[in-house]
Amino acid sequence: MALHFLAESSSDAVVGDLVALTGAEAKHAAVVRRLRVGEQVTVGDGRGVWLTGETEQVSPSLVEVRVTERRVTDQPGPRLILVQALAKGDRDELAVQAACELGVDEIVPWQASRSVSRWDGPKAVKGRERWSTIVREAAKQAHRPWVPVVATPSATKDLVARAATQRVVLLDPSASTRLSALEADDRDLVLVVGPEGGISDEEISVLEAAGAERALLGDTVLRTSTAGPAAIAVLSVTLGRW
Repeated sequence: MALHFLAESSSDAVVGDLVALTGAEAKHAAVVRRLRVGEQVTVGDGRGVWLTGETEQVSPSLVEVRVTERRVTDQPGPRLILVQALAKGDRDELAVQAACELGVDEIVPWQASRSVSRWDGPKAVKGRERWSTIVREAAKQAHRPWVPVVATPSATKDLVARAATQRVVLLDPSASTRLSALEADDRDLVLVVGPEGGISDEEISVLEAAGAERALLGDTVLRTSTAGPAAIAVLSVTLGRW
C-alpha cells in the first residue's frame, strides 16, 4: 500500500499537476518514511480529495508529487461523533487515536464533572491542538480521505444543545439497552464517553431530560481509553460502514 500524506494544496489539483509537500510533512516523508524519487504515494486534503501520484523530488524541505489519478470521496452520513471526557494520563489521547483509526467523524473534548484532567485557559488551546495532531497522524496512518474535526472543548450544557438536533447516546454500564441493538436513523450519532469515574448521575439526568439515550456495550466495564473505540466499532456495523 502506498504511503499517504496530507497537503491542503491538493484540493484543486488535477491529473498532471505537481503537488508540493512542505514543512513538517515534507520532513516526515523524506527523513522518517525515507521516501524516494519514483515511489507511488497518495495525497489528500483531509476533505475528501484523494490523489495518486509519483514523487519527482524528495528533500526534507520539499517533496513534489506528479498527480496520475484524482478522485473525490463524499463524507459518510450520518456522521459519527465521539464526545470524549478528559481523563488523566494519556487515556483520553489513546481513545482519540483509536477512534480516528476506526472511522469517527468528529471528536468533542468534554469537561465532565468527574474529569480529573482540567482544560482551563491556555491549556484548553494546547489540549485541542494536541488532539488535532493525534487525529491528523492517525488519519494518515489509516488512509482516511476525511480527517475528523476536533471541536472546541464542551461542557454538559453544550451536549444538551446537541441533543436538540443530533442523536445523543450515553455509554452507561447500568443501562438496559445494548448498543448493538441500536437502530440508526438519519440524525448524526453522538456517542458520549465518561471519564474513569464514569458519567455522574446528575449529568445522566440532565442529558436524558434533553432527549439523550443510555446504552451499554456488554457485561464488562471498559476503561475510558477503550470504551469509545469499541463502541465506534459496533456503530460502524450499525451504520453499514463495515
